[in-house]
Amino acid sequence: MLQLDAAATAAQLAFEALVPALREAFAHGAEVPLRHTHTITDPADPQGPGGTVLLMPAWRPGGLFGLKTVMIFPANSARGLPGLHSLYTLFDARTGVPLAQLDGNEITSRRTAAAAALAASFLAREGAARLLVLGTGRVARLLPEAMRCVRPIARVRVWNHRPEGAAALARDWREQGLDAQPVDELAAAVAEADIVSCATLATAPLVQGRWLRAGAHLDLIGSFTPRMRECDAECFARARVFVDTEEALAKSGDVLAAVAEGGFRAERLQGTLAQLVRGERAGRRDAGEITLFKAVGNALEDLAAAELAAAAMLGR
Repeated sequence: MLQLDAAATAAQLAFEALVPALREAFAHGAEVPLRHTHTITDPADPQGPGGTVLLMPAWRPGGLFGLKTVMIFPANSARGLPGLHSLYTLFDARTGVPLAQLDGNEITSRRTAAAAALAASFLAREGAARLLVLGTGRVARLLPEAMRCVRPIARVRVWNHRPEGAAALARDWREQGLDAQPVDELAAAVAEADIVSCATLATAPLVQGRWLRAGAHLDLIGSFTPRMRECDAECFARARVFVDTEEALAKSGDVLAAVAEGGFRAERLQGTLAQLVRGERAGRRDAGEITLFKAVGNALEDLAAAELAAAAMLGR
């Protein structure tokens, strides 16, 4: 069975290839059941934090079956270990034969950034050149590279609740040749940006709707549970709203809070990523409207990324 570590997995997932691969995947679809969630407890410490396992399957009948296994153990920080570990396994969907095992963290982070770029290709203004990134984690640091595949990004600004983290990431981007700077004043930075991309684990709103400029595109890809939230309800009230899949209506804290606060109704949803790709819903209609994309992640994206990463080595 083929084994690809983190570096080898990332090397096969250049955004110039991954964004089109996701577009193709959403156009044609796959079998994607709801993910399984299980709690793991320690018999020696039944009241302890324990862990959570997520199982995310997807397959193309007659093609490949993929399963992402995610292990989340919050107490690992005290042990000097990462709190999340993930593996992705590919099988032949006709025979069940295991074909490849890939690094799940790279699959997840790169497909998340690629999905945001795919959405921006429909929703951000053609000339969008100013990108603001909120967050400094694994996904956040990939966003300029991904967005530059679909829009002429010339200037990148980054904000983080820990300013030193934003300064360090901006320095890394400058070393890659980007015009990148950290920002402290979030309101002013949002007001200047063409694309505002949030990749945080925030549980309280960061972006305020009143800060968004006409023609802005707001990208919410960090929060993925009902308890997480990256923007206020006014962002939804002012924007044409799109989601990666309709699961976001039930899973996203941003959506649920906006509904509860009167800023959004499910009937106002403009479409999903699949509907945009298939031409079933219109993306941006004019230069002045505000658009919003909310993603919670989908196993179809994982499968598309894994297929791309392993394709050459599997001869497919």
